[in-house]
Amino acid sequence: MPIHKIAVIADTHGSLRPKALELLRSSELILHGGDIADRKTFDRLNECARLIAVRGNCDKEWAEKLPQEVSLELYGRKIYMVHNKKQASSKAEAADLMIYGHSHRYEETEEGGKLFLNPGSGGPRRFGKPATMAVLKIDEESGSMTVERIDLSADEEQDAAADSLCPALDSGKLRGIVEEVVRDLVRGRSVDHIVKTHRISRALTEQICQIYFTHPGIDVQGVMDRIEIAGR
Repeated sequence: MPIHKIAVIADTHGSLRPKALELLRSSELILHGGDIADRKTFDRLNECARLIAVRGNCDKEWAEKLPQEVSLELYGRKIYMVHNKKQASSKAEAADLMIYGHSHRYEETEEGGKLFLNPGSGGPRRFGKPATMAVLKIDEESGSMTVERIDLSADEEQDAAADSLCPALDSGKLRGIVEEVVRDLVRGRSVDHIVKTHRISRALTEQICQIYFTHPGIDVQGVMDRIEIAGR
């Protein structure tokens, strides 16, 4: 009996890294824990493999048909998906595996015989920490499940830039940059689009995205207060 390979990813926020694309295309199914963020990324995911996704808090009008939660059975194992773990319904109780996202932090724990999996951020990475996803393998004969954490490293130059502190900026210029990035995030623009359009460093753009997406309702000043800038 075959062992089935399933890609588990979440919080792509309009960005799919080369290594992620490679893994997605080699999987028979993609389970996405929400916050795809735009239609273009949704379409790219569908081109890689069969996609099952839940709607995240950053999936707006284009994603109105995506469900808030999904219950499914794969090769004898019951799986439940929701974007925010705190919003799980009673349907999660019967699952062998619960998949979620939202925090941008990789988590893999087992409680009461149930596996809880947050694959982390598959797009813009949490500042100073790697972007991640997971590969789930299910043995069709035994039903056994194994999970492999995948670190999604971009090219060395890009990762080195993201790990360093951003160049010093005066508060007026920084506010203007944050306002531009937040405006584009509300419109569903991708990180690549923002970097190219506004000629902002990827490190700073990803940091603003991480703060904005992990602090629902935050305003521009709130983002500025949390940014790590050299010389501040």
